Amino acid sequence: MSDTWTDLRARTALRKIFDAAIASADPRMTIARALPAKPKGRCIVIGAGKASAAMAAGLDAAWPDVDLSGVVVTRHGHSIPAGRIDVLEASHPVPDDSSKAAAVRMLRAVEGLSADDLVIALMSGGGSALMTFPASPMTLADKQAVNRALLASGATIAEMNVVRKHLSAIKGGRLALAARPAHVTTLVISDIPGDDPAAIASGPTLPDPSTKADAQEIIRRFAIELPEAAQLVLAQADETPKPGAIDADVRILAAPSLALDAAAGAARDEGLNPIILGDAIEGEARELGTVMAGIARSVAQRAQPGPAPAVLLSGGETTVKIGRGPAGRGGRNTEFLLGLVIALSGTSDIWAIAGDSDGIDGTEDAAGALIGPDTLRRAAADRLDARAYLAAHDSYTFFDRLGDLVRTGPTLTNVNDIRAVLIASGKPAMR
Repeated sequence: MSDTWTDLRARTALRKIFDAAIASADPRMTIARALPAKPKGRCIVIGAGKASAAMAAGLDAAWPDVDLSGVVVTRHGHSIPAGRIDVLEASHPVPDDSSKAAAVRMLRAVEGLSADDLVIALMSGGGSALMTFPASPMTLADKQAVNRALLASGATIAEMNVVRKHLSAIKGGRLALAARPAHVTTLVISDIPGDDPAAIASGPTLPDPSTKADAQEIIRRFAIELPEAAQLVLAQADETPKPGAIDADVRILAAPSLALDAAAGAARDEGLNPIILGDAIEGEARELGTVMAGIARSVAQRAQPGPAPAVLLSGGETTVKIGRGPAGRGGRNTEFLLGLVIALSGTSDIWAIAGDSDGIDGTEDAAGALIGPDTLRRAAADRLDARAYLAAHDSYTFFDRLGDLVRTGPTLTNVNDIRAVLIASGKPAMR
């Protein structure tokens, strides 16, 4: 392979790396090998998340001889037919009336089961918003207000889910309690750093080690304003079911670490040295962009933590803290890239891609974007001030104006964010 890295070659390689990571998490290709023994009685399927429709379709195809029915909910626009399993759609990241209707359907689906029956729960990222049943006396409007406050707070996804569990009548193991005495197997596509299954979709079928005191501490630390009804729920003495109260049969179908492994394989195919930095990287998106620029320069200038041509691979979920002023359009991946491109300041031979593996960065119609050494030059020619767009949290508009957004459409899976920074040339490694 040629040692020359043109803009086209670098962008094409990055897109192949990104696509390989997503393809590795397709549940239709992985679900059959993770299924438990077939039940003596019925199999009831429930599920929530951006990948739930594809997971349900894979399960329906794998078990044609089982008495199977059920209902799952996915994000609007992410639905595909799933045979005998009904697929509902609801709103994400803020729940709507359909989110509550989906939760009610699932609770009804697991009523009156026997010990011979099997419940298979298909859980993936996004399930917390898509399946919502507020704890009394909260209303759906209260839960929507809580979700908006959490999303703007800067809290990590794990911290958000601790709060959500303790304000819900279905999450944090409560759905599994409703299914007794049937056995429950939970199949998970992880989008959580560390792959903690109890944190995915706020763990409706798994025991919850967190407490209401933990949720209250998070609320205080991030100065989150709660509706009065939510404060009343957190003041109640009841708790979610703890470890030991629920039998937890959990199987992980796909995870960020596996997606990064697939991305590394694609990078080697392109003649690049893959350097996996980890699948659990969190923090403020724009600040991570600055950090990643420093690592990329270290590769180029000192061959550390590895020699070029290389690609830095990372996963995890960053945050974007919105102040009280108006904010533009964009998600954490485009904000990360805008921070990165400003920090690189036109450094030659460095390109990058970042995107959400579900195909939607935040609430927009793009998975993420691509940057290159000429991004700031092209922006200046178009009279786009990168720093002003970053200050306004308007990264989507910035990259849209440049034609650098990455649009995949719904991918029907979700293993969190995929970031790849390509360093095409540098000094040889020291021996």
